[in-house]
Amino acid sequence: MNSPATDRARYDRATAHLDAPLAIVDLDAFDANADDLVRRAAGKPVRVASKSVRCRALLERVLARPGFAGIMSYTLAESLWLARSGFEDVLLAYPSTDRAGFGELANDAKLAGAVTVMVDDPAQLDLIDAARDGGDEEIRVCLELDTSLRLFGGRVRVGARRSPLREPAQLAGLARAVASRPGFRVVGLMAYEGHVAGVGDSLVGRPLRSRTIRLMQGAARKELAERRAAVVRAVRAVVPDLEFVNGGGTGSVQQTAAEEAVTEVAAGSGLYMPRLFDNYTSFSGRPAALFAQPVVRRPGVGVVTVLGGGYPASGAAGTDRLPVPYLPQGLRYDPQEGAGEVQTPLLGSPADDLLIGDRVWFRHAKAGELCERFDTLHLIEGDRVTDSAATYRGEGRTFL
Repeated sequence: MNSPATDRARYDRATAHLDAPLAIVDLDAFDANADDLVRRAAGKPVRVASKSVRCRALLERVLARPGFAGIMSYTLAESLWLARSGFEDVLLAYPSTDRAGFGELANDAKLAGAVTVMVDDPAQLDLIDAARDGGDEEIRVCLELDTSLRLFGGRVRVGARRSPLREPAQLAGLARAVASRPGFRVVGLMAYEGHVAGVGDSLVGRPLRSRTIRLMQGAARKELAERRAAVVRAVRAVVPDLEFVNGGGTGSVQQTAAEEAVTEVAAGSGLYMPRLFDNYTSFSGRPAALFAQPVVRRPGVGVVTVLGGGYPASGAAGTDRLPVPYLPQGLRYDPQEGAGEVQTPLLGSPADDLLIGDRVWFRHAKAGELCERFDTLHLIEGDRVTDSAATYRGEGRTFL
């Protein structure tokens, strides 16, 4: 790995002919991160989470590498678009109410064969049937398991509020309901343990909090591994030819892949390595996706102002959802202004070495959300831009 100063110099050289604001992906770092995900998956295929990439060219790049297979999408419209673009295995990770989309799916054999939809409630099956518009193609269905850790008799819950299905009997019951209903087939089971995969366990300057998270995650992994295995047995008793059992995320790839019941793991953020994934003891990656904002003002000693930069990430509001000034190192936000819509003051001694027109490089808090701000990702190898790739936004696609 290069030093931050070396990376800054080569990013500046590579993009000197381009006007900022701009976004880049360092392909050497991207490929190294992909290799690390495959290593941690230990032989089980990695399904790429498209919401963390949001660029067709980079989805194609990573899926061409050994160890990766299939896409995990986030809306039905996106799933259909990807399937029409040639991606043959698209798992929609969230339930949908897109009636027009379900009508297309039910009327197109190619789309129906490529896209699997998420279901955790019989009412979702009713909606799909009502939207068929005369189409009789069989709809591939995945069932989702609630992964949350419940403590003290259920009075304390840790984990995302996703599926209402938690126990083996509930999943098996829905599998039977789907199997008995014409036009549907259960092909998979998914369980995303976000409280393990998406929560760092090594927070800088917070040792007690970090230890508490590690204890929680250890208990959560043990509980979920036992429950997931029981759920898979129960569902396979109804659907013996279940095609896949998907689990995990970037932060839990190796632990989830170690479960015998899991046949594939999901990951996406680990390719770009946004700032929220710096705080893990089990792995480290290389920042691959960055954006640059130009210095437009020098208001005084120890301060510069860059254009824009107010790109907060989704989730519970907090400073950890803001992009972080990354290069040059040592810059910080003005606490009275933060990251601004059209201008962002930055404080710190490195500001005195920055001139009007120089760049400050930022890392986004999350991965694919950066692509909602830029039409193009400039792809860097060494100290050259070797190609450019349109983001979803650059292709005129804004799915959420």
